Amino acid sequence: MSVGNQTAVVEFILQDFSEDPQVRALLSVLFLLLYLMALSGNVLIITLIMLSPGLHTPMYFFLVNLAILDIICTTTVLPKLLESLVVRVYTISYQGCLTQVFFLIWSVAAELLLLTAMAFDRYVAICQPLRYGTIMIWPVCAMLAVAVWTFSAINSSVHTGLIAKLTFCGPNHIPHFMCEAPSLLLLSCSSTKLNNVMIIIADVCFGVVNFFLTLGSYGYIVASILRIRSASGKRRAFNTCSSHLLVVTLYYSTVIYTYFLTGSGTSVENGKVVTVLYTAVSPAVNPLIYTLRNKDVKTALQKLAPASW
Repeated sequence: MSVGNQTAVVEFILQDFSEDPQVRALLSVLFLLLYLMALSGNVLIITLIMLSPGLHTPMYFFLVNLAILDIICTTTVLPKLLESLVVRVYTISYQGCLTQVFFLIWSVAAELLLLTAMAFDRYVAICQPLRYGTIMIWPVCAMLAVAVWTFSAINSSVHTGLIAKLTFCGPNHIPHFMCEAPSLLLLSCSSTKLNNVMIIIADVCFGVVNFFLTLGSYGYIVASILRIRSASGKRRAFNTCSSHLLVVTLYYSTVIYTYFLTGSGTSVENGKVVTVLYTAVSPAVNPLIYTLRNKDVKTALQKLAPASW
């Protein structure tokens, strides 16, 4: 394909993690283990909740959605990364790159929205316990879940569509181990002003707004817990939201570092490491957080697991 007297890019070349064979072998094993942990752990969470009537509550309904998003996010990135490390194939087609961008933006935006919905659920459970059954009814939960998936899909479609309209006729080396919007914009031969404006709008709507909504929810939760007089009551209330709070802290800290601090001059290599945290480590760790720190999930697992376990 030609654009004027230039050749349009039909594939991109991703950056490798390391040229050292020992480091590559170590990283290959590490990422494979993280991928298997993410898949098995999240599938276990989904299966456990579906088969346990005691877990058919709004909190675990949202947790199923989180597990699905974690599977999508890690599957979008890790298989191609493993191919680069093991087979040393660094090229990715133009269509494959846009597909990776679409699902990555979709999963990240949806997870930010979903964490806000889960924070609202915990706010109602702790701050408005008598009204929980009338507020968090199943139609409301379903509406929130549909909104999470729909708005994030629309956002991802807009960004991917705008990138598809760009012309790539020069360098095709992406300074990252995966395709992402900011890296692709640097390679474009055409104007990216509209793309940059839409990225800023999305960062504000999905990142900043959801961050402060989640922060506000937990501000009310903490204030409500502190008003509880008994130590056992405080402990019980905190246990109902501690797992979600840990996941929120882990996810937001990595996303903020990746998309805000790396853009302000922080080491690009550090940015890649942090990207691994939210695309590989977080999906693998989330099931452990919700099983090891959640008595209801552990009880359901003990009931469904064979006696020999």
